[in-house]
Amino acid sequence: QVRLVESGGGLVQPGGSLRLSCAASRSIFSIGAMGWYRQAPGKQRELVATITSDGFTVYADSVKGRFTISRENAKTTVYLQMDSLKPEDTAVYYCNAVPNDKRYWGQGTQVTVSS
Repeated sequence: QVRLVESGGGLVQPGGSLRLSCAASRSIFSIGAMGWYRQAPGKQRELVATITSDGFTVYADSVKGRFTISRENAKTTVYLQMDSLKPEDTAVYYCNAVPNDKRYWGQGTQVTVSS
């Protein structure tokens, strides 16, 4: 079973950038599509970015043009580059398969965008 560990979150001012990493315990190639999800306080978890095993990407409208998802299958890592951050991006960010698999939910990494 694959274990996913997210990192790279923190406190950043509006307009700033962060790069999140999702490290897998073994190759994620067999999982197929991977995604970054986020959950803000009082809201449901939402999928914000998806990348297929061959690199095709899809983004939620709320982050399109600001976030970039990438993956390195050999290094078992998925990244989320977040630029032009807004206060509404504040949330706990998780990586998982797409569609999500309950076995893969980790602790997530907190992103707070505030001045």
